[in-house]
Amino acid sequence: MSSETRTCQNCKQNFVIEPEDFKFYDKIKVPPPTWCPECRLIRRLAWRNEYTFYRRKCSAPGHDEELISTFSPDKPFPVYDPHFWWGDDWDSMNYGREYDFSRPFFEQFRELVWAVPKPSLTGEYFSMVNSDYSNWAGHLKNCYLITDADYVEDSAYGTQICRVKDSFDNDFLLDSQRSYFNFDVFKSYLVFFSVGCRDSYELYFCKNCVGCNNCFGSTNLRNKSYYIFNEPYTKEDYQKKLAELNLGSYKNLATLKTKVEEFWKQYPQKEMRGYHNLRVTGDYIYNSKNTSHGFFVTDVEDSKFVALTHARPTKDCFDYTDWGENAQLVYEGMSIGLGAYNIKFSQLIFKEVSDIEYSYFCGNSSSLFGCAGLLKKQYCILNKQYSKDDYRELVSKIKKHMEEMPYVDKKGRVYRYGEFFPPELAPFAHNETIIREFFPVKKEEVLANGWLWRDPDPRNYKVTLKPEDIPNHIKDVSDSVLNDIIGCEHEGKCDEQCTTAFRLIPQEFAFLKRMGLPLPRLCPNCRHYQRIKQRNPLKLWHRKCQCAGPKSENQVYTNTADHIHHKKDEACQNEFETTYAPERPEIVYCEQCYLREVV
Repeated sequence: MSSETRTCQNCKQNFVIEPEDFKFYDKIKVPPPTWCPECRLIRRLAWRNEYTFYRRKCSAPGHDEELISTFSPDKPFPVYDPHFWWGDDWDSMNYGREYDFSRPFFEQFRELVWAVPKPSLTGEYFSMVNSDYSNWAGHLKNCYLITDADYVEDSAYGTQICRVKDSFDNDFLLDSQRSYFNFDVFKSYLVFFSVGCRDSYELYFCKNCVGCNNCFGSTNLRNKSYYIFNEPYTKEDYQKKLAELNLGSYKNLATLKTKVEEFWKQYPQKEMRGYHNLRVTGDYIYNSKNTSHGFFVTDVEDSKFVALTHARPTKDCFDYTDWGENAQLVYEGMSIGLGAYNIKFSQLIFKEVSDIEYSYFCGNSSSLFGCAGLLKKQYCILNKQYSKDDYRELVSKIKKHMEEMPYVDKKGRVYRYGEFFPPELAPFAHNETIIREFFPVKKEEVLANGWLWRDPDPRNYKVTLKPEDIPNHIKDVSDSVLNDIIGCEHEGKCDEQCTTAFRLIPQEFAFLKRMGLPLPRLCPNCRHYQRIKQRNPLKLWHRKCQCAGPKSENQVYTNTADHIHHKKDEACQNEFETTYAPERPEIVYCEQCYLREVV
């Protein structure tokens, strides 16, 4: 079987289906996709709202308490308190219905999804203590605005966090403590304003450092101590210089941040972030093999187009986004894991589940088709119970019906069997989901594409402390600041979901005082967007190594060691797929050349 080039139904761009892709589709008995990989990913992300929160009333009978919810009050479906939703006082089977062969499947599925009650937030809420403002999380204690997280204590503001304590304003932080404003940091302690660091402690403004301690403004270091801007210092001189930098001053910190980021650009970046891999392409890949187009994944094998799966392991999956944890044979799935096998075209399917298609928020179940909100069920279609033989016969007829009477959206896109849910069926507007982080577009583009948009509710906060009036140094800030409504520097004029104003929470203020760090001038949303600017797009470009012999291609960086390819001034000929676009300013080396410079 040879490769085939096809045109995406959505963006009209060409994409290639490789022979190994066809083998996978044959294996799981699905037709090849009609959307390109990027459009398929965006279509799945349309079903995930992590941290756009609202207040609304509980819809459960006899309950009218106010909830924190990812579903806005104008959504027409019922929303329950998570503890009630997971209880035994209601039955999602009561919403079951007969399949209607006179209408497309997706019309009927939408009616079911919008009728079945939903929990106001998603996560293991029986395992959480004093962490109400958190979502897609479990095993949290004393946490605030933490999402996509597990086993976190005494922390606030961040996503993709696991086994973390006493840390604030972090993204992609694992096995760490007392850390602040980092992105992609693992197994570290007292790390601040850093990116891509591992097994380190007491770092400030460091990038791609491993096994280091007491370093400032440095990059590409291994097992080093007392370095400032990649220059060694004695312990005494380092401590003296660090004190002179006066990191408690907001103005000093802002100046240093600009200087550090320019310094980082003078050093090479590795083509792909990750380690312990074999035959992989993508970025932020760990302990994986035979995986193509993987992004932010750990322990993934024989898979393609997989992203955000850090709960290991994952095997033999295509077009799979979020979770993992013993997932196998998942195709076109979003937020699926904890023992999942043979799951197709579904979202939020979890805990020892198998043989499920076109379903939403179902757990501990098997053999479901087109179901919503079911737990511990088997052989159900549109939440209606069938015998094993009747189930199989009807599923076969429905798949044929989906071919003969497909769903067609307002833009003329055709959804037959083999397509993930149309985005307009999702319970969220486009700008409420995490699509905006990876593929930002304007409202006009979203509406032109026939998808949903929700204008933010008006914010009429009465700011009591303007950002320019905050004392410059943390030592000059009194406890009274906890009573203030602080204005965000962006004033809502950015595209970062600015809340225009914010409050400090007591544990955050105590942490900043203890660490000697200045108060933030941006709201939590805007701070989050500053951190994820360190994250490259979920997209690959074909490039050549920029090692040009003794120096980098742009002549900025001088190599410190001989490289394998060196023959006088010969440039490296290695080519690779990378998330660094060709027009970006970073110096990008292949793995072999990069490792010669940092080990």
